[in-house]
Amino acid sequence: MSKILKKSLREKTVIDLETEICACNSVNVQEIADCIKENNLTTLKEVIENNICPIGDKCEACHDEGFHNDGINIPLVLAMVKQGKL
Repeated sequence: MSKILKKSLREKTVIDLETEICACNSVNVQEIADCIKENNLTTLKEVIENNICPIGDKCEACHDEGFHNDGINIPLVLAMVKQGKL
């Protein structure tokens, strides 16, 4: 496989932006990414403690394994926003 194709595959976002991440607050990937960007949140603590768009403040499933136990969680969304992938 060519280096260009490998790089292209790595950089693609394969997460459905409508995937619900925080079931307690009914927040999906896109809404979390938008909140992070609009409020310049840079750490998981800032995301969880923000009062503008409640995320991950009720249970902890979305902090670790993900609500659907699929590994798609708040730290992943935060990292993808920092990398410019979302």
